[in-house]
Amino acid sequence: MHVVIAGAGVAALEATAALHRLAADRVRLTLIAPDRTYVTRALRPLTAFGVTGPPQISVRGLADRLGADLAHDRIHWVDRDRRTAHCRSGAAIAFDALVLGVGATPHIRFPHALALHDGAAPGLSQLVSEITSGDVRRVAFVAPERMAWPLPLYEAALMTAALGRRHHRRLDLILVTAEGAALQPFGEHATAEMQALLDHDDIALVTRTHCRIPASDRVLLTSERGDRVGELAVDRVVALPELTGPHIRGLPSAPYGFIPIDSFCRVPGTFDVYAAGDGTNYPVKHGGIAAQQADVAARGIAAAAGADVEARPFHPTIHGILLTGESPRYLTARLIGAHPFGSAVTSADAATTAASTKVLAPYLAGLLDEVGR
Repeated sequence: MHVVIAGAGVAALEATAALHRLAADRVRLTLIAPDRTYVTRALRPLTAFGVTGPPQISVRGLADRLGADLAHDRIHWVDRDRRTAHCRSGAAIAFDALVLGVGATPHIRFPHALALHDGAAPGLSQLVSEITSGDVRRVAFVAPERMAWPLPLYEAALMTAALGRRHHRRLDLILVTAEGAALQPFGEHATAEMQALLDHDDIALVTRTHCRIPASDRVLLTSERGDRVGELAVDRVVALPELTGPHIRGLPSAPYGFIPIDSFCRVPGTFDVYAAGDGTNYPVKHGGIAAQQADVAARGIAAAAGADVEARPFHPTIHGILLTGESPRYLTARLIGAHPFGSAVTSADAATTAASTKVLAPYLAGLLDEVGR
């Protein structure tokens, strides 16, 4: 059974590793990867605050270990009738099953702000320099209403506060979010812990509020209905981007170009096309969720290929390491739909913040550890 996996992030590589483990003798794997290296993107921006940078690992090396053919290309459109994936290069690759782990595209909602994405380290390094020199004192951290994933914004705010303490700088920090409470996707225990951390660091939290940023030193606050409710005068603004989907021609599309999936991570209207990760229409965008979706897809394909496994629906549990600049926290919650329950917070040893554990991907993590040695 020829399985084609598209992407070079957590979802695609976890799906490849899971299929290799679950059905190695029953599948032939082809990986269509636009990137030549894999890196844990969640850690990249935080290197500006002294977090150890994530290792860059060769996608070729990973594909070779998994026995997968590799095409350095990008999927362009899918011919469902002919079961063919068409690439940007013009190549056409036939498949028996297809897994789309192509991710989403960050959209800069606020051009006057420092966008907090995996390429933000140079801008954050400049911010760190300005804070330590005393040139910047008042910083706003902003989450748009259609945010990518809120955890990095809270980490950046807490690490900025820790930076100010180390350099004896008195900072005025404000975090503005459309969420109803701090770090809402992780549930009430995480919300309470995050609120305590913000209070300890004197970081003001403004919830249920939308923003406009007309200049690098101004934030206009609006209600959910769009009424103006206030204005912040600041020295710098750090903001999360918004995500847009991959808009893959030939497949159904949800709002903003995301790929719709059912409870088995299949694309509706198909029985051999699966999707996982940020490119899907599942509202929680997180590496651990991407890995769980990839595992659901891999089990479904392995079962169809005759392997001794059972297809299982997607029942997500969200895990996260919250870096604070001091003692990290480990957060977890079960999700029903996108709503958390049974959340828990424990302290996390600094060693657990290594790249292989920042994202919980059971099949990929072991492989990354092997390659990284």
